[in-house]
Parts: sequence; C-alpha cells; structure tokens
Amino acid sequence: MSDFPKDIPIMMKINRVVSESPNVKTIILDGKITASPGQFVMAWLPGVGEKPFSLSSLGDETAITVQKKGKFTEHLCDKKPRDMIGIRGPYGSGFTTAHKKKACVVAGGLGIASVITLIEQLDKPTVIYGAKTKDELIFLDRLKGNRLIITTDDGSEGRKGVATDAFSELAKESDFDVVYTCGPEIMMKKLLDICNAFGVELQASLERYMKCGFGICGSCVINGLRVCKDGPVFSSSQLAQMNEFGAAARIKTGELVNLVNYVNWRDD
Repeated sequence: MSDFPKDIPIMMKINRVVSESPNVKTIILDGKITASPGQFVMAWLPGVGEKPFSLSSLGDETAITVQKKGKFTEHLCDKKPRDMIGIRGPYGSGFTTAHKKKACVVAGGLGIASVITLIEQLDKPTVIYGAKTKDELIFLDRLKGNRLIITTDDGSEGRKGVATDAFSELAKESDFDVVYTCGPEIMMKKLLDICNAFGVELQASLERYMKCGFGICGSCVINGLRVCKDGPVFSSSQLAQMNEFGAAARIKTGELVNLVNYVNWRDD
C-alpha cells in the first residue's frame, strides 16, 4: 500500500466488522498496509467526508477501530463486510522503541487503539488501561501476557480511579526508561508532569483536526508543529515546548479554542 500516491484514497474492501463495545467497532480491511505502531491513515467515505484513524492491527490483517460519535463515524460504523472505503496513508511518525528496555504503556479510553500494536511489539510491558466503565474496555484478550492494571472511573472493573493515579503510584517503585501513551489530552498532560518529576521519557500520541494528513494545510498545527507530519507521536522534550498541549486546539476554521470546547466541537 505504501507504493501508492499518498494524496489519493485507494478503495479497500472490508473483510470483517467486529463489535468491540456498544459504540466501538473494529473494521478489518482486505489488504496489508505497511506501517509502524503509532502511524495513522485517512479513511474516506464518498459524499460523507474523511477522518484520521490509528491502525489498530498490523501484519496479516490491517484494521482501524472506530468510536461512533458523529455523522462520519456513524456512517463508518454502519459499513458491512464487502463494502468499500477509501484509505490513504500511512502518515506521520510512530513510537520509537530502539534502546528501550523497560516500558510502561498508559492508555485512556479509545487511546488503546493507538497503542495496541505497540504493546504487541514490546517485550511484556506494564500496561495501565483506564476507562469510564467496564463496558468501554476493549482488546482485553490482546493484552493477556502483559502486566495489566485496569482503572475505571466507576470502579466496575479493576481499581476505581484514573490511569494517571495508578501510574503515579507505580512510578515510585519502578525504573521505567520510557512511557508511551494515548488518550484524553488532559490525562496525557498530567502524565507528562509525573514523568518529568521522575525523570522518565514520555512519548505521547496527539490528536488534532486534520484535512490533508501529510503536512500541507496546517490544520493540525500545535505550537508550530504539524501533528500529521511531525507527529502524531511527540517526545517529552517536544511536549515541554508546547503551551497548547493539554490546554488548547484548533477547530475546523483554524480558531484556537480551549481544549474542552475543542472536544465538544470535535464530537459533533
């Protein structure tokens, strides 16, 4: 797939659709996309629109995992096997694993879809997976064999609380040399503060509104860096220079709004 022009969607057939939770589906595509954990593709539905998605499965099967939120994702979640969708990519920079010996992966909500392929390539990392409730937990079968700590806001599975609290306690007694994360940006900002306090490197996968996916339009810029091209994975040193990280993001018009307003707008 990487031999195709990256500005033109390639129509791919859907092999299977897996219901992961009431509002989340994984779409398995008929075709292999060569990519690294953390990279993403743009999915296109003619007459509907186009959105970026992390690759939640690599290798013999390629997949994207979709949470039903608005018009585009509702249409995408309604797709059936043998239906066609447009895919272009992969894009962006993924996670860096070279020379890392002891890793912790912290996922919040659907952020697990961005790090699941990374987890599967690491050597039994510690995984902290947080969700609002047990019904939102997905990919638990793929997480077996790792040291897994689950947190839920309501205490319906694992320990009651949030993922950053679990990591903060663990960091006091562990010697991680890297932490990988994807999830709500407020969570990742708090995680950065904790990692800085303990002198641990953090690599975080960010999400912003995207149009092109390969660095031309600038819609996804954060403090001068393009999430699609320079990211979506950023290092501790890069994140430390971003005063917009955990605070603000740009909506479709290019207007910079606070992160709460951005999340509400994005979910429409």
